Amino acid sequence: MKAFMDKDFLLETETARKLFHDYAEKTPILDYHCHINPREIAEDRQFDNITQVWLGGDHYKWRFMRSCGVDEKYITGDASDYEKFCKWAECLGKAIGNPLFHWSHLELQRYFGYNGVLNKNSADEVWNLCNEKLHQPSMSVRNLIKQSNVTLICTTDDPIDSLEWHKKLAADDTFDVKVLPAWRPDKAMNIEKPDYLDYLEKLAAAAGMTEINSFASLKEALKNRMAFFASMGCNVSDHALEYVMYYPASDDELEEIFLKRLNKMVLTKEEELKFKTAFMLFAGREYHKLDWAMQLHYGCKRDNNTLMFEKLGPDTGYDCINNYAPSAQMADFLNALIVSDELPRTVIYSLNPNDNQAIGTILGCFQDSTAVAKIQQGSAWWFNDHKTGMQDQMISLANLGNLSGFVGMLTDSRSFLSYTRHEYFRRILCNLIGNWVENGEFPADYDTLSEIVTDISYNNAKRYFKFPLA
Repeated sequence: MKAFMDKDFLLETETARKLFHDYAEKTPILDYHCHINPREIAEDRQFDNITQVWLGGDHYKWRFMRSCGVDEKYITGDASDYEKFCKWAECLGKAIGNPLFHWSHLELQRYFGYNGVLNKNSADEVWNLCNEKLHQPSMSVRNLIKQSNVTLICTTDDPIDSLEWHKKLAADDTFDVKVLPAWRPDKAMNIEKPDYLDYLEKLAAAAGMTEINSFASLKEALKNRMAFFASMGCNVSDHALEYVMYYPASDDELEEIFLKRLNKMVLTKEEELKFKTAFMLFAGREYHKLDWAMQLHYGCKRDNNTLMFEKLGPDTGYDCINNYAPSAQMADFLNALIVSDELPRTVIYSLNPNDNQAIGTILGCFQDSTAVAKIQQGSAWWFNDHKTGMQDQMISLANLGNLSGFVGMLTDSRSFLSYTRHEYFRRILCNLIGNWVENGEFPADYDTLSEIVTDISYNNAKRYFKFPLA
């Protein structure tokens, strides 16, 4: 029997162990997509207790606690931080097969030096140990980032954001980890939302315009803000889509649709899709001009529990996989950009693992020599960033495309302890490759193998996104 989560955790073969310990383990972390608050980095936040770090906004954990029958009082309610932690510890002790079990114990090992098991019996021990350590200067936000060997972080930022905390970080020469904004214009695209017109007023103000009264003026406002983001070092965009749609429309029809919404009229679903298609085509062309990479996250049906949405709002653990994502429309969308040679580097993520093969075949239709794996399949995302999901995504990508050109893992997290997800991913990567080598499916050529592993772990992302790193 193997020891519980020891130094060779998930590494089944000698080749896997060598690839991880000699190469992947030592490679820095580049976190090109997360939801970290840049203010907390700029102010070098110190957390009061482990609940603030672990449970403050982590809907992964909230979902599991609800599945364990925990009352909402101990999840998002008014219970004390200690009570919430104890409930979490009780649930985690039985989280067999769930990635939360591995993530949580990796974090306890790496940041707190705790190599035991967190459950209802050890809750007090871990609570006291973690809180004592969190009060040390070495556990401030910046020091957590530094000890994780992170070189660059991309946050997620709305076009109206002033980026004031990014400005402060850029001017602070005491912290050498780059923190760059990433452009996330979902609110400018989601024309069907009740607060859309209010948002347009804020966008106009941010762009120095008196008003946005047409689709053309919306595009001008966005170009203005893109230029500002670019001046702040942004070269990555991200979109949360229902799916990658393609419903083309004429300029006149689009202006009519936009005017209809300005007049507070309800759009049809077809009108909404035509507007969003035009919005995304405009965005893609601008990204090509700016040499930005475009990330497309899709396949999520959000806020399914209306009762809880009304109590807690979005991003609280009530989303699910949506299985409607016509691959033909995604191919047509990419084709509409490539026909005029305006297709930017693009990373495609689906929340539905059944889309792996469809994505893998679409990638090959749009590659060219301007970048290695110019059109990428993104890492196993959200409900898929567990052992099985990561393996399936990488095997599919290897079968249908270029795994060696893959830009690898990201945290997609709001927690400063989530950098161990990169370690988790790298162990799974090295084990997968190690098994292929030991099964005689690839030679034991460590010059090539070490290059593949370090590239997927770090170098590919640095080159692909063209980050200003040495």
